[in-house]
Amino acid sequence: MESDKLPDLETIRQAAERLQGEVVRTPVWRSEDLEHATGHSVQMKCENLQRTGSFKPRGALNWVLTAAESELAGGLVTVSAGNHAIALAWAAATMKTPLTVVMPEGSSELKIRRSRALGAEVIVHGRIQQAVELCHELVATRGLTLVHPYNDLRVMTGQGAVGLELLDQCPDMRRILCPVGGGGLVSGLGLAVKACRPDLEIVGVEPVGAATMGHAWQCNDPAASLDDVSTWAASLAPAVVGEHTWRASRQVVGRMVTVSEAAIREATRLLLTEARLFVEPGAAVGLAALLEGTVEPAPQGGDLLVITGGNLDLDQVSQCESGG
Repeated sequence: MESDKLPDLETIRQAAERLQGEVVRTPVWRSEDLEHATGHSVQMKCENLQRTGSFKPRGALNWVLTAAESELAGGLVTVSAGNHAIALAWAAATMKTPLTVVMPEGSSELKIRRSRALGAEVIVHGRIQQAVELCHELVATRGLTLVHPYNDLRVMTGQGAVGLELLDQCPDMRRILCPVGGGGLVSGLGLAVKACRPDLEIVGVEPVGAATMGHAWQCNDPAASLDDVSTWAASLAPAVVGEHTWRASRQVVGRMVTVSEAAIREATRLLLTEARLFVEPGAAVGLAALLEGTVEPAPQGGDLLVITGGNLDLDQVSQCESGG
């Protein structure tokens, strides 16, 4: 893959073959109880059932499996609020490669514990901007290789395997509602899906307090950052997106929308209680967009929700009702 060329369909297919047998082909599911409770007929791609509890191992393992020996030799480093950290720790362990993870303060204790249990050195440091700065310092001072959580073409390519599975599993889908943090997932799956179904609409959904990609779109600048990010959906709260995901999302995403914190909490509660899916807040924003009327339902129940992860701290369950 050329250094600045976005992954094409064949490249994503090669990654999917590389990952076969290593990651889970996650199910697509409908919940009648959820439909009765919300009035919305949706299919759900359950990436919360993926290895390590989110879609992230697809990209992390694709990166590790395509890495040069020189990239692995000195060890890896990343910055992550959690899901990428866990996934990369798992992927690095398969190659017996050391990993250092920088997490911002306030990160999920569950995600910190799971990353450490898989062998990663975890450093909890500052807000997200300070965590990013420390990560780059470690690259310079320790000679570690950075594996970016989303703005990396090999990571993006691995996430594209989700799109290939959806094309096979959901031939009747008309629209995909995809949570957006840094944009690696929506970019990868979007490139795969739109190559085969250019008619299909992809909607990116962000928390209103962390609409980083939408802000970058408005500024027409992939480096545009928010002065502050604040949301219960911590997995969707990057300070800045990046050139690759900004460029890919502009190509495949029809529109970006935002949802309120109240809608995220209600959607999370409904997925937990009515769909009986153990999901984290960031995974619920697609349903939140339907509940809030941010997007109108697709015709004939054609909405597909990407349920991105299930690494939820137990104390967060009560916050669905209490509002935090």
